[in-house]
Amino acid sequence: MKAHTMQDRLWVKMWSENSPKLRDRVVRWRKEEAMTRIERPSRLQKARRVGYKAKQGITVIRMRVSTGGMRKQRPRGGRRQKHLGVTRIKGDDSMKTVAQRRVLERYPNMSLLGSYFVYRDGMYYWFEVVLADSYHPRIAQDRELKSHLA
Repeated sequence: MKAHTMQDRLWVKMWSENSPKLRDRVVRWRKEEAMTRIERPSRLQKARRVGYKAKQGITVIRMRVSTGGMRKQRPRGGRRQKHLGVTRIKGDDSMKTVAQRRVLERYPNMSLLGSYFVYRDGMYYWFEVVLADSYHPRIAQDRELKSHLA
């Protein structure tokens, strides 16, 4: 287990004190789509720990997962089983796992490097998921990333 860095402590402090800077960010995040591709990670050191590098072929996705869990009721009206919206809600999956699974469904050609927690409020959790395109020439040449993906 690595010691918390200054950047980690600053993020936790901003989160615990509910800083206006972070609140303004979250107001913007709520208006975005649930899955948003972002230019650079919010927590750079966390991203680097899971394998992020600023190079072509690596993508960062901010994923919003709504809180709640097993208590979603089955719809009364008729629809296809696949679209009922109750099958993938599992009590044993963490919010992080749910976020990773949803991102990988949207980006099937990418490989998961890792993800980390960003923010949480009464309605949602936000995670940033780092993906790599294992067929991209820049990623294929990188020994460190290749061993991470294998």
